[in-house]
Amino acid sequence: MDIGPLQSFLIIAEEGHMTRAAQRLHLTQPAVSAQLKRLEEELGQALFHRTPKGLVLTQAGTVFRGYVEDALRRLDDGAEALARLAGLEQGTLSIGGGATATTYLLPALLGRFHERHPAIRIFIREQGSRGVVDAVLAGQLDLGVVTLPVEEAGARLTVTPWVEDELRLIVPPGHRLAGRRTFRWGDLAGIGLVLFEANTSVRNLIDGRLAESGTPVEIVMELRSIESIKEMVAQGIGAAFVSRYALRGREEGARCADGPLARTLGVVHRADRRLGAAAGAFLDEMRAMETPRGARDGAGSQAQ
Repeated sequence: MDIGPLQSFLIIAEEGHMTRAAQRLHLTQPAVSAQLKRLEEELGQALFHRTPKGLVLTQAGTVFRGYVEDALRRLDDGAEALARLAGLEQGTLSIGGGATATTYLLPALLGRFHERHPAIRIFIREQGSRGVVDAVLAGQLDLGVVTLPVEEAGARLTVTPWVEDELRLIVPPGHRLAGRRTFRWGDLAGIGLVLFEANTSVRNLIDGRLAESGTPVEIVMELRSIESIKEMVAQGIGAAFVSRYALRGREEGARCADGPLARTLGVVHRADRRLGAAAGAFLDEMRAMETPRGARDGAGSQAQ
C-alpha cells in the first residue's frame, strides 16, 4: 500500500515549505513536488496556495488534512492489531498495582503472558493507587491497577473498570467472632485490628466505614503486605480486613452485614499515548480474565 503521498501531504502542511518537507521525508524536492502534483490531480483540487513565503493550505486542503490524519491513524492501529495477531517478538511491558493486584490477580496472567511471549521484558511495581497513577502519567508504567475512582485524572487517563473486590474480616483462631460468615460493625467494638498503612485506598475505605459506624477499635499494627497481615492474625495479634482474592481454599472471611466493604479495581493508562503492542495485548488478557477460584462471593451465606 502506497501511503507515501499522503504522508508527504501532511509533512508539507506542517512545514509550509517544500524544501523543509523534503528534508524531513529524506526525499528530493522534485520527488515530493511530484507526489503532491499526482495527489492533487487525483483529487481534482488544489491542496495548497503557492505563495512567495511558502505553501498554505487551501480550504480543500484543510478539509482533506483531517481525513488523512484519521486514515493514517487507523492504518497504524490496523498494523498494531496485526502485530499482536502475528505474535509479539520483542518489546516491554511495565505495570503497577497494589498488594492485591500484584500478589493475587496479576501473577497467573503474567505467567501465561510470559509463556506465550517469552521475549517480552516484564517490569512490575507494587505501589499504592496514588503512586501508580503518578507513575503512569509520568510514563514510567504502561498500565496501572488502582482503586476507583481516580481523583484528578481528567482527560489525561483512560480508566477501565476491571474487577469487583470486597474486603472481608479475618480473625485469630478461637476469637469470639471465629466461624462467623457475617459481622456487624458493633461486633468489632474494642477489638485490636491489624491494618494496612494509613492513607492507602484500602485503609481509607476501612477508616471511613469505622468512622461512620462510630465503632471504637484499637489499631495494634500497620503493615503493607497482605501475607504479613494474615500471618499476624494467625498468631493472634488481632483481626484484619483483607481482599476476598487473598482468601484461598476453605478461607472465606466474614462479610459485613451492614453493607459490603466493596471497591472496584480499574486499569489506567495514558490517554494521549497509544499503548504499545505488549501493553495492548496484556490489557486484552486482563479484560478477559475470569474470577480466580476461591474468590467467589459467599452471597448465600447466613450469619452464625
